[in-house]
Parts: sequence; C-alpha cells; structure tokens
Amino acid sequence: MTTPGSSTAQTNPAKADNKNTFYFSGKKRKEGTGFEDEDEDENHDDHFIEFKVGQNIPQIILPDGEEAGKGGGGDTEGEDGHERGQWGNKWDFLFSCISVSVGLGNVWRFPYLCYKNGGGAFLLVYFIAMIFCGIPIFFQEVAIGQYLGSGGMTLVAQLCPMLKGVGMATMIVVFFLDIYYCVIIAWTFFYLIASFTAIPDLPWDTCEGWWNTPNCFRASPDNMTFNDIGIANHSKTATNRTTTPVEEFWEHRVLMQNAGLEHGLGGMQWELVGTLFLAWVLVYLIIWKGLHSSGKIIWFTALFPYFVMFILLARAVTLDGAIDGLSYYVKVDWPKLLEGRTWIDGATQIFFAYSVGMGALPALGSYNKFHHDCYKDAIITCIVNTATCLIAGVLVFSILGYMAHIQETTIDDVVNSGPGLVFLTYPDLVLNLPGSVAWAMIFFIMLLVLGVDSEFCNVEALVTGIVDNWPDVLLKRRRLFTMGLCVFMFLLGLPMCTEGGVFLFQLMDFYSASGMSLLWVCFFQTIAIGWFFGAERFCDCVEEMTTHRPSKFWYLCWKYFAPAVMITVFVFYVISYQPVTYGKDYEYPKWAEILGLCLSLSSMSCVPGYALYYLITHPGTFEEKMRDGFTPNINRLKVKTNPQNLHVSESGVGLLQRNNTEYEMGRLHRPESFVTTTTTE
Repeated sequence: MTTPGSSTAQTNPAKADNKNTFYFSGKKRKEGTGFEDEDEDENHDDHFIEFKVGQNIPQIILPDGEEAGKGGGGDTEGEDGHERGQWGNKWDFLFSCISVSVGLGNVWRFPYLCYKNGGGAFLLVYFIAMIFCGIPIFFQEVAIGQYLGSGGMTLVAQLCPMLKGVGMATMIVVFFLDIYYCVIIAWTFFYLIASFTAIPDLPWDTCEGWWNTPNCFRASPDNMTFNDIGIANHSKTATNRTTTPVEEFWEHRVLMQNAGLEHGLGGMQWELVGTLFLAWVLVYLIIWKGLHSSGKIIWFTALFPYFVMFILLARAVTLDGAIDGLSYYVKVDWPKLLEGRTWIDGATQIFFAYSVGMGALPALGSYNKFHHDCYKDAIITCIVNTATCLIAGVLVFSILGYMAHIQETTIDDVVNSGPGLVFLTYPDLVLNLPGSVAWAMIFFIMLLVLGVDSEFCNVEALVTGIVDNWPDVLLKRRRLFTMGLCVFMFLLGLPMCTEGGVFLFQLMDFYSASGMSLLWVCFFQTIAIGWFFGAERFCDCVEEMTTHRPSKFWYLCWKYFAPAVMITVFVFYVISYQPVTYGKDYEYPKWAEILGLCLSLSSMSCVPGYALYYLITHPGTFEEKMRDGFTPNINRLKVKTNPQNLHVSESGVGLLQRNNTEYEMGRLHRPESFVTTTTTE
C-alpha cells in the first residue's frame, strides 16, 4: 500500500497480526452514521490509501474501531456484498419518492393546464401518457439508479457514452426550473404574510383596497337577488367585465401586473423581491448540509398536504355550483384534441408531476439496497401522485363552478386562466370557511411545504450534478458553491418580480422546463435505456435486484410504447405549433416567442451537440467511434485484464465492499470519482 504525504493512514503491527489491515486516524464519527460529521470544518484534510484491485482488499478500521461496512445506520451490506443502502428503512425511500414527486406540479400546475386545455380533453391525454410513459419511466429511472448506484447526471453517459449530452440537458432544464419555481414560493410567502395584515378579515375579501378598480364587485354567496341587482348596477358604470376581489388582489396587489411584455417589464415589485429572497434563504438553509439532514421531516412534508386538502375538499364539493364545475372537469372538448398544445401539455405534465427526466429519481434509487424491491414503491408513488392531481382538480373545478354560480357566468369566463389559477380559487374557497384567516394560513403553509420540498430537492440535484463533474475543485467548497449558485438564481429570478414578470414566468414555464425540452430529454433517456443498453438486459437487471422479472407490458413500454408516444406527441406538436398565450386572450410579441424557443433549444441542443463533439474528439475510425459511442460503458460490469489503482478517501471508506473483485468495487457510488483513467486494458 502507498499513502500520500498528507495521509494519516497507518499500519498497526500489533493489531494487524500479519494481515493486510490498516487503521485510519481522524475525527470520531457520530454514533450510528458510519460517516464523519459533515458539520465539521469543510477544509479539513482528507486522507487516501492506494491499493491494487487485483490484490486482496485490506481490512480497514475506522477511527472509532468499527470495520468498514459494518458500522452505520444507513449503509448496510448483505452477505453477498451487493447491497449498498443509505436509507434508514424502506419507508424513508417511499416517503422521499412521494415527497419529491408530489409537489406544486400537482396542486398548482395540473389544475391550470387542465382548465386551459378544456378539462376532459386534457385528462384523456394525461391518462394515455401516464399509462404508456409516466409510470413505466418512473419505475425505470428508480430501478436503473438503484442498479448503477449513480444519479441522473451520469446515468445516460454510462449506458450510451455518445448521449452524455442528455445529462447536460437535464441539468439545464433543472436550472431553469429552479429559477422560476422559487417565484411560486415567493407568491406563497406573499399570501401567507398578507393573511396577517387585515385580521380579522382577509385582504382579498374587499373591493375597498387601494389596488381595486371600478370593475371590482364582491358577490354575496347567500343573496342571489342582491347579486343580480349589484351586477346590473355595476355594468352601467364599469367599462369591462366585473372582476372579483380575489382576482384584483392577485393582479393588482401581488403582481402589480401591467398589460404585457410589449410594454416592457415595468417597475420592480419590491415586496415580491423580499419574499423571493426569503424563499431562497429558506431553500439554502435546508440544503447546505445535503438532503440527508432532512431526516423524518420528509414524513411530515409528504403527509401534511393531504390532511389539509381533504378538509378543503369536503367543503369545496358542497358549494353551490360545484357540480357544474366538476361536469366541466370531466367533459371532453373534442376539438381541443386537434390542438398540439393540448397533447404537449398533457404529456409533459406527467413528466413534470412525476419528476422524471430531472435526475432526482435515479439519485433516490441509488441510495437503496441493491436487492430492494423498488417496483412496489414506484407503483405506490405513481398512484399517490395521480390521485393528488385528480383531487386538486376536483378542488379547483368545484371552486370554479361556485365562482361561476355567484357571478352568473360560464366556467369558461369565470377567470382568465393562467399560472395564478391556484391563487384565485383557493383564496376564494377559504372565504367560505369559518375562521377563514386561520384556514388561509394553513393552506398557504401547506403550499409552502409543497413548494419548498420540491425546490430544495431540485436545487440539490443541480448542485450535486455540478459538483460531481468537478469534485477536485468544488467538493471541499460545496457550501460556498451552493450559496453562490442560490444567489445567482435569485438574481435571475428578479425579472419575474416586475410588473411584467408573470408573463415572463409563463414563458419560462412553457418553454424552459416542460413542453418540448422535457419531452426531448425523456425521449433520449428512454432510448438509451431501452435500445442501446437494451430493454431485455434492463429486465435482467430488475430481476437480479428484485427476483421478479418485469412483465411483457413493461418491456413493450420501455422498448416501443413510451418512445412512440413521445415522438408522436413531439411531431404532432411541431406540425400544429401554436405560440404560448397567457390566459385566453394575451398573445406574446414575436421577440418573446423567439426567446422562449431559445430557452428550449439551450437544453435540447446539448444532445446532438455532445454527440458531434464525441465523434470529433473520440479516438479511432468513424466505425470505432460509433461502436464505442453506442456501447454501454458501465464500470461495475467491466472486467479489467490489468489491475488499476483505486484512490479511496477516508470519508468514502464506509462504502467499500469486502469482496475483492472489481465487480463489487464498482458498487461504489459515483465510481468515476474514485477510479483513475490512466489504465490500459
């Protein structure tokens, strides 16, 4: 064994007893963790040992006297040496999946896209995408992450080196998502704080605020005669349609919205700037120690929203007019199915809500024990996710039916559909509950939990993906880098805190992290696993882990159905392309549409761009480049004819397997961080 000059690893002759045994000196680990306390000084020196893979792996004694692989709560090892688990128990993984995949995409995004695309027509596309794409790809991502022991950034590169650009595209999509997702949290903070400002009332329950216009009319839910007279008198003085106090509070108080991007971004809404800063501070404080520090709070964040939603649901479905809203929810508007936008929204909503193509699910799966049955967890999570979307839809459309009833208008015209739909319907609902202020606070705390829960996972995925690519520079400065990245994304989110910010927000939501770009990433990831790695081989991997072979349906989805649905939706959308609109009537200026397309292309271009780079820089003839580029290059499946040097840090010793084959050593998480590339085969 060789030790670098800075290493404190040493042989203890008294204890070694002529065996290849080594002892690390260093800081004592916290009991039951198996790793050093990450709260300690980030700049302390790490220590390395070097040994040949072909030789017997030494027995390694950690500072507190425990052997590698034995101590530690989450890192357990089976008798066959295959297992590499980091979750405390199987329930932690399940609730983590639910916590990551169930978020604002269900409660905020699903209802407004459903309303925008005609209710039942959107649901039809949604269920087609769910059956043939959503559930199979969700299971696929979790399983391949568990099998490879790596996250989404490097996953595709191992299965198809030429498609490494898919991982890069994923990081760009997540980067854009992190920027505008935090703006929703800022809106939520604004409403939560505003709930305290007019106690015992709520500020969106009046037409007498400084932000209200002459069009504002507050209808009475109990006196329709009063509403008839009031609307008739109001129409004599108001120049446009009547608007509710809830709408005007959202547009003129929260957003201070202008007429559109052709008028520029306008002035800054400084209160939103403050809540956006508060949102980023909260996200950073959660992730600065890494996701593992969240502990059992994941259980709370996964269950609390359902407690609130079921109480609100019980009230919403009993409102006058709720049945009309629910009828609109499930009625299919057949002409909508001829619009490419309905198909792209319905298909990508599945990916957005399930968090597929974002790199988070493979990372969660990578911390499972090798033989964990992830199939059941994937199915349960998908069912819970879809049920959450449907419940949120029932809530929103019940409220829309009620709003249409008291305003004596149609559901199509009750509000101007947009990304703020949830901030129009739910605040209106709490006005009809006893103790409306308390319920408003509970609801927005729930929305805050959903938003922050999803956001810090997405930011963590971005940070981890970047750090893993430059570990020598960033690993020891991870906290500083995370802070810098959060500040940078906060600054990029400021334009969405202006008077025209909501129009820019809608542009980013449609073009940057959903729609074409997300469909593109998921398509090539599915092709890499189903075709270049091989659906049959992937079924072998699942059987090896779970002892159950996937049915023919899963095989057909991974190989044919999912890629076919995605490419069909993509082509149909391109052929029938329509620019995004805000609500039903606002059309973006041409330059804004071009900006949106550039946002999509910034991630999509990574896939062909890296493939071209690979062909130019990879050694060999064109045939050899193509062969190598489409041949899986998975470390744990390769057998080297010559031994290679492995450099293992002291903080990574707990992950070592006791078997002395490279196959077992390949079970190290992110093996490319430890294996040198200077070896000849």
